[in-house]
Order: sequence, then structure tokens, then C-alpha cells
Amino acid sequence: MSQHTPPGQMAPHIPADLYHRAQATGQPVVFVVNDTSPAFPWQRLLVPFAIAGAAALGTWGVVAALCWLMDVAAHTATVIANAAGPVGAGGITLKVFSKK
Repeated sequence: MSQHTPPGQMAPHIPADLYHRAQATGQPVVFVVNDTSPAFPWQRLLVPFAIAGAAALGTWGVVAALCWLMDVAAHTATVIANAAGPVGAGGITLKVFSKK
């Protein structure tokens, strides 16, 4: 069974005999750390920009959909008003859209 180093520790367990020999002789103990991580973690930078880009595209999509919806509503109101002709109530007639 392999024994992994817990995060945040410099090295795994040092055998007691090596430690006592190093203490007795004054010999330095050297820790070798094999670090294969890149110099700059790009994921830390790219994820926020991806989220911001998706939010911006979504916002522009909602704005475009609302503009289209207002355009369709205006055209619908125009067609209904032209089909209905003049609108009157109680003897007062109002022509909503005049034809020129």
C-alpha cells in the first residue's frame, strides 16, 4: 500500500535511526520535493473570465430577446389598430392610426 504525503507537509516520516545519526554527527538532512505544478495556475484565472463571459453573453441574449418581443408587440398593435378602424365611445370617435 502506498503512503501519500498529507497536504502541507514537507516530507514523509524520517526514520528514527537516520534522525539520531544526523543529530549526533551534525550532518544536514536534505528534503527533496518534486514539484510538477506549473508556474502559474491558469485555471484560477480562466474560470472567472469564463463565468463573466457567459454572463455577458446571456445578458445580451436577454436584451436581444426583449427587443424582438417589443418589436413583435408593436407590429401586432399596429395590425390590430388598422383592422379595427376608428375607435369610438359615446359619440366621440378617435382614429388611432391615420392613413395618408
